[in-house]
Amino acid sequence: MAAAPDCAPAGLLPELAAVHWRPRADARRLRRRGALWTLSTVAHVVPFLAVGVLLVVLAPIAFPVTLMAFAHAWVIPELYAQRGANVVRPKRARRNAVAPPPGPERTAAGLLGDLVGHDARALHARTGLVLERGALGTWLLGPAGALLLARGGRRTYCWCVGVDDPSLPPSDRIAHLLLALRADEAGFATVSNLAFSGATWRVRRRVEPAARPALDVARAATSASPRS
Repeated sequence: MAAAPDCAPAGLLPELAAVHWRPRADARRLRRRGALWTLSTVAHVVPFLAVGVLLVVLAPIAFPVTLMAFAHAWVIPELYAQRGANVVRPKRARRNAVAPPPGPERTAAGLLGDLVGHDARALHARTGLVLERGALGTWLLGPAGALLLARGGRRTYCWCVGVDDPSLPPSDRIAHLLLALRADEAGFATVSNLAFSGATWRVRRRVEPAARPALDVARAATSASPRS
């Protein structure tokens, strides 16, 4: 994502030109990508479950191996969810290396607060994430990634997306992403890279504890939204 949210003609994000081969995102394509993520996870998990059950039936003495197979079946989706949660996890090492002075971040947070309502401003102060409702669902924006809770709130899409300039304060990066999202939500989802799609409860377990209230608020807001 470019450092500025300027839009191309017809309200499209200029970054779309760099990923011209991608079909433009919409609710139907998102559902399809979510289904493919689920099928991929099932394809990885089922063989381990099958091996575990087969060993129990044919060789009960191999019960420790059965437990290992079941453990693999559990760990695989957890690792996928961890990958998704990482898009909004604070980058501590990078932040410590190029951390902006508190003054610029405080100013950026104030400017970001001017772009959102009181509730979103308070949520950002508590969790570091900004909530924004869109046509595709409810978004949670961080400095280097975004979560999209689809209609109903049961599935979360985790997107890697950021601003090119790493020297910007975190709140300034979020503000750039927010403006880009508002300018072209479908384009924003198109240029972003999908890191994970799965159950919201699974993502919630893997995000930072401080960020979990943001997921709870987003899920409630998405569940309460009228279906399109």
